[in-house]
Amino acid sequence: MAGRAALVALGTAAGYRVWVTSRSAVRRERASLEGAERAFAPGARLPERADAVFDTVGSATWEHSLKALRTGGRVVLAGATSGSVAATDLTRLFYRQLTVVGCTPGTQAQLTRLAALCARDGPRPLIARVLPLAEAREGFRAMTRGELYGKAVLIP
Repeated sequence: MAGRAALVALGTAAGYRVWVTSRSAVRRERASLEGAERAFAPGARLPERADAVFDTVGSATWEHSLKALRTGGRVVLAGATSGSVAATDLTRLFYRQLTVVGCTPGTQAQLTRLAALCARDGPRPLIARVLPLAEAREGFRAMTRGELYGKAVLIP
């Protein structure tokens, strides 16, 4: 699953209300169709503050991620595709009692729990394209151009 698609599928399967952001109106609509309760353009004012924000973008979205949290909220940082250095309003962190958590792919125990969740509740990866291995280059081109919503699967 693509990051956003995986979060929507896993979050909704676990019973959470899931909101997403995307620069693309098409991707926002797709996320809504796949179970996201709401979808917003980046930087949009949210109707209420969130309990948690999952940020894979980094410096370009960092300030908005922190502002989107309720008092006592948590931001989970799992990537920095726009850059790894971001200014942080430290007073926001301590006055609002925010928690920042760095996240890697996870432990073996977490993978086991995730596999059990998927087996029980059925979230499955989104398949955007199935291509023969000889056309792998086209799959990578589509991915880098942002044309895929889901995975490109390569077969022999």
